[in-house]
Amino acid sequence: MNDPFNKAGVALSRKRYLTGVSRFIFFTSIAVLVFFIPFEINGNREILFGFIYNTLIDLFGILGIWMISIITAGNALLSLVGKFVSKEGTKLHSYYAKDSKIYIPIYFLGAAYSILYTLQVSIPAFNGPEAIVGSSTGELMSGIALAVMWVIPLGAIFIPFFVNYGSIDFVGTLLQPIMRPVFKVPGKSAVDAITSFLTSSSVAVLFTTKLYNKKFYTKKEAAVITTSFSAVSIGFAAVVIDTAGLMEHFGKVYFSSFLVAFIIAFIMIRIPPLSLKKNVYIDDTEQTPEERVAETYNKNTLGIAVNSAIDQAADANDFFSEIKESLKEGLAVLPKVLSMLFAIGVSVLILAEYTPTFEIIGAVIAPFIQLLRVPDAALIAPSLALGLAEMFLPVLYIADMVGTLDVQARYFVTAVSMVQIIFFAETGAVMLSTGLPLKLWELIVIFTLRTLIAMPLVAVFMHLLF
Repeated sequence: MNDPFNKAGVALSRKRYLTGVSRFIFFTSIAVLVFFIPFEINGNREILFGFIYNTLIDLFGILGIWMISIITAGNALLSLVGKFVSKEGTKLHSYYAKDSKIYIPIYFLGAAYSILYTLQVSIPAFNGPEAIVGSSTGELMSGIALAVMWVIPLGAIFIPFFVNYGSIDFVGTLLQPIMRPVFKVPGKSAVDAITSFLTSSSVAVLFTTKLYNKKFYTKKEAAVITTSFSAVSIGFAAVVIDTAGLMEHFGKVYFSSFLVAFIIAFIMIRIPPLSLKKNVYIDDTEQTPEERVAETYNKNTLGIAVNSAIDQAADANDFFSEIKESLKEGLAVLPKVLSMLFAIGVSVLILAEYTPTFEIIGAVIAPFIQLLRVPDAALIAPSLALGLAEMFLPVLYIADMVGTLDVQARYFVTAVSMVQIIFFAETGAVMLSTGLPLKLWELIVIFTLRTLIAMPLVAVFMHLLF
């Protein structure tokens, strides 16, 4: 395995050192500016990455919606050919070879939903089924899909600035003594968490996928990191918290949710299905015991981290080669991600909007919430299951009750929804489409377990803070 952490002891020549230092500083600075530094833009404070993809959404307008329909329709048709017609060894066959046969009808369903919505907004005389094209289903899903369509290629362009030029090695070496014993994952996984909280959960999933494909993470580590640290960004969290009428308590809500998410991660890694995942890499080679040994902090830790980063930066290919390869990987998953997003996202949103499915689930968990002494338990219980569809739905469910619901109840719904992480309108679909070692049933089980674990934890913070 080409693990940059094993390079820390390699002696660096002067030329190699200067090349590595300049690359490390330059590309890390750009990555920090793009992902982490808020700028004042048009009167709003925005992360540059978010500003870029929102600008592209606005620039392309309805053309972006048509692009999604063309991509999903093409993916559906090609999946049929690639799976059953094309010869083994061809690029098309290889692209769909690992897909389960059940994915093909899912791809066609996603294409159908997307096309119906596109026709609805493009042709005044066309009236599609309200359940599919309505504001709470197709329209909501289209907005998410538009964001993801630009997040993936943009993320593919900027992620190498972290992965290939030393940033991930520097942070990973520094945090290895904490992350390995506590969460049983490498220190570099901390960057996934930071990326997710400050930019987008989809970017964090793609970030993990890239490191998994490069054999930096085992199957178990990739599954743990993706389902534990791909949380909503600070910007979107602010929208959620504001919708619940809790903006004056932003700090308490956000940072308590942050802490709960890490407590859940500590628990989830130690129980099935994550605990049953194998510590093997993407090519099924075993992770050695030495690779799992946690480092300890000492006076040389910082120096080792710096040298590891410089060495990785010096080893990296030229900038355009790295971007080309990363963009190729990002664009390769885009058709499957968009198809999954529309198929699963709209279907679950239809269940949420037009059937009593989630109300029934809510009735089951309401007694448990009452045991936790959460006010208005019967009113808020159905909202918690809605997070499986889209993480914003639980708060939207209580939005028209904000004026009457107890502040503790509003905090409970908001905090739980922010730590559920897996929602099929975005992260769930991306996880299933990028080749990560996670199955649909596993994601549903993990979502359920995260929700059950989150409720008593959030209830504790609720009673302490409100």
